[in-house]
Amino acid sequence: MIMSASWMQLCFQILLLFVSCRHINTKTPGPTLLPPVPMSALRSVRKLVLKALDTGDSHTEKVELLNPVNLSLECTLAGNHNKLPNITGFWKKDGREIENSRLTVQSENELYHLKRVFNIDGEENLGNYSCVFGNETKIDFVLAVPQIGEERDKPIVSYLGDSAVLTCKMDKPKPEPTTWNWYKANGTNKEQISPAAEPHRYKIKYKERETFLLVYNLTEADSGLYYCSAVYPVGTSMGHVELKVITIYEPLKPFIAILAEVTILVIAILIYEKSRSKKNSTAGNEMNDLTNTQPQEENDASERSSSMRQRKV
Repeated sequence: MIMSASWMQLCFQILLLFVSCRHINTKTPGPTLLPPVPMSALRSVRKLVLKALDTGDSHTEKVELLNPVNLSLECTLAGNHNKLPNITGFWKKDGREIENSRLTVQSENELYHLKRVFNIDGEENLGNYSCVFGNETKIDFVLAVPQIGEERDKPIVSYLGDSAVLTCKMDKPKPEPTTWNWYKANGTNKEQISPAAEPHRYKIKYKERETFLLVYNLTEADSGLYYCSAVYPVGTSMGHVELKVITIYEPLKPFIAILAEVTILVIAILIYEKSRSKKNSTAGNEMNDLTNTQPQEENDASERSSSMRQRKV
């Protein structure tokens, strides 16, 4: 009996422990945590205030983007002298009205707010977005990736059979691109340069915000425009460099032209001097002939007069 009672007591304690464990919450207390939102998906709302609707005010705001983003653009208009309870507002992209964007904007404390969220997930979504109040007042949001720095105006000159280095770079405050690409102009198209396909002809190097295209064994066909492309997740920024391939005799052409002009001038001067000396010689001979002729004529005249006197005698 003693053993049975102890076993029953032990079983009872185990049962109580099991019942109490069923009410224990094994989950971590507190609110449910959502996965973190990447910083690239966050963008502050752009707000601009315009005044005097009847004057057709406008403003341009440049926005640089690196990654795809849901971008919220907001415009606020103040200064409606007519104090209308509502006005018409709509959005444009690259000068064309966005479909289904036209709506009636209600006045709130004599302010009109026009807001819209745009999904910028690729290069085709970049461009000029405009919020328009009525038909005049507007704000332009120019959405673009960082632009390549100042481009070279003059072409890079190199010789046949030599090599050339073409350079593109982003300004220092600009973020570094994901990668760089190079293209060669072919009429109205651009052909991407692949160093892997022609390692003996091309080589591409990177250095922070700069890229270098090395072109070897230059031919006349290598002359033309080259385009460098800074690639970002949301789009690309394009720049260009001109390459001019010349022969080793090309720099001598101006000197050859000058030498030819000097030679022609000297020949012309010699011809002129020779012609002039010939004319002077001819004139001298004529003078000598004239001088020799006059004494002969005088002798003939004296002989005729002497003969006439003898006849008279």
